[in-house]
Amino acid sequence: MSAVSGTVFEGDDRQYALTRLSGWLELVFGPERVQPPRLTRRQMGELPELELRRYQDLRAVWHANLGPIKTPQMIALHEALTEIVDSNRQDGDKAKPAALLDAYPGIGKSTAIREYARDFHREQVRLHGQTTPEGHRRVPVVYVNLTGNTQIRGLNASICRFYGLPTSGDADTLAERAVDAVLSMRTAVFVIDDVHFLAPGKSSAVRMANHLKFLSNVFPVTLLYVGVGVADRGILREGLSPQQALLAQFGRRTTALTLRPFQIDDDQGRKQWRVLLKTIEKKIVLAEKHPGMLVDLADYLFARTTGHFASLMALINRSCLRAVRSGEEKLDKDLIDTVKNDAAAEEARRELEAAIEAGLLSARPGGPARKRRSA
Repeated sequence: MSAVSGTVFEGDDRQYALTRLSGWLELVFGPERVQPPRLTRRQMGELPELELRRYQDLRAVWHANLGPIKTPQMIALHEALTEIVDSNRQDGDKAKPAALLDAYPGIGKSTAIREYARDFHREQVRLHGQTTPEGHRRVPVVYVNLTGNTQIRGLNASICRFYGLPTSGDADTLAERAVDAVLSMRTAVFVIDDVHFLAPGKSSAVRMANHLKFLSNVFPVTLLYVGVGVADRGILREGLSPQQALLAQFGRRTTALTLRPFQIDDDQGRKQWRVLLKTIEKKIVLAEKHPGMLVDLADYLFARTTGHFASLMALINRSCLRAVRSGEEKLDKDLIDTVKNDAAAEEARRELEAAIEAGLLSARPGGPARKRRSA
């Protein structure tokens, strides 16, 4: 009898919009994914054709959703966010300080902030229950993802849309509608993602900064902003010059945080990079996977991704898909070389590969910096 006789493999695509309450609740309370079994080539050969295709499909879904992985950067960020949010227990007549996660693209900002917000939502429900004392659903977190050139009314409409409220009316009407929902559902955190899309012009930046101050005054929540180059766009300075920025009330109310890419300039960075690769390797489901499969490629994978988490995960996901479809069932340099990555990573690849080949950069413990000191 086959070692996998009777096994039925089912894919698990989960399609939902986090900017809607139903989708957010799916992320927060949906079942954890279960890692598929790692079958041998022989076991896969014993599967009926349809079940083999389903098994390959299941692995494709799994590899596309690896993580989230608790990197040192994510852990440090979550500690900072916890300190800010948990200390914001001021009464309703006091504004709560906000936080801004401002970092380069491809670092995993949105993933990190969503993971924190999901844990916070779960903990609040665990502590206080699914419903409020008045019988409303408890919604500790609102997640809003902005689009290009979002204006004040659009931001208010996004908040209402998350709750499932009508989006008709002017900006003030929408704001009042959202305030009622925040109070009745005991919302404590607003995540405003892609905040760099907020009104890029100087005069617009002043208006938007004033509106964000209004939100922090009226909504008894902690605002968590996520974006790219936000400080450079003038929102933190309220459109003022750098010399006047020290007087900006919005900037005074906002704590700036960041996430940094992995680096291999010192042994601590090299260790973190290699630990990350080991963690990912454990999650990969390929028949020919072997210990050190990714760590042995530490230099190569750094050059291919510039240490950016999102670039690494995209490359691993696509490489796993190719390994399954080609029948290779393992990852090596030859296979990964056939996989394209994002444009920014590909553009930086040649320079990093040259530095590694010249011995100027390495992910190996005791790399070039240590060698120079001992010379």
